Amino acid sequence: MTTADGLHVGIIMDGNGRWAQRRGRPRLAGHRAGADAVRRAVEAAGELGVTTLSLYAFSCDNWKRPSLEVNALMELLRDYLDGEARRCAEKGVRVNLIGRRDRIPQGVIDAAQRAEELTRGCERLHLRLAVDYSSRWAIEEAARRAVTGPPLDEARFALLINEVMHSSPAAPDVDLLVRTSGERRLSDFLLWESAYAELHFTEVLWPDFAREDLERALDDFRGRERRFGGLLEAGVSR
Repeated sequence: MTTADGLHVGIIMDGNGRWAQRRGRPRLAGHRAGADAVRRAVEAAGELGVTTLSLYAFSCDNWKRPSLEVNALMELLRDYLDGEARRCAEKGVRVNLIGRRDRIPQGVIDAAQRAEELTRGCERLHLRLAVDYSSRWAIEEAARRAVTGPPLDEARFALLINEVMHSSPAAPDVDLLVRTSGERRLSDFLLWESAYAELHFTEVLWPDFAREDLERALDDFRGRERRFGGLLEAGVSR
């Protein structure tokens, strides 16, 4: 059902703005409610057999948003990292910021490094928060680095992508990719890692995403046949 490294779930957390708009509240209120949903998802994932959880928090394209919103998101991310690091350590959750680190405010980088150091020895769940993230950029950068290295194969290229994105430890391929809010696109998230991922789309807006929604996605995933291009009856895998 899963890779040898355990179940890897990726979530595109979408719908914070719409959640706030429907309640007549500012967009930042939606992002704050979204942070609460992150806490719920992390707690549920660790109890439901997920060993790697990758959350799409801020894409490279999100820099195009108004500066007030971007600054508020960065402050919210910094506060989340500082506020949740100890709780994650106590629950065996290893925190990891993946994405580019050359454009993120230093305060966020410092908070991420503190959280990463505090949770380095945790093994129950690997929580990857994707910030200033772009799969296309990661693939391009990995390809540039591959030119000067030893002969390239799929395994080494996957490691290069993890290295480019500061994923420590390297993560296995994605088994299940979830997107909330009814949108049905990947939006430049984990493109290489999701080559054989099962996709699950839900109308639930991210701030409303609860344990039962993750359970429903996992039940859907476990009910599918994963053939990896082969025939199950013939015992053929990719």
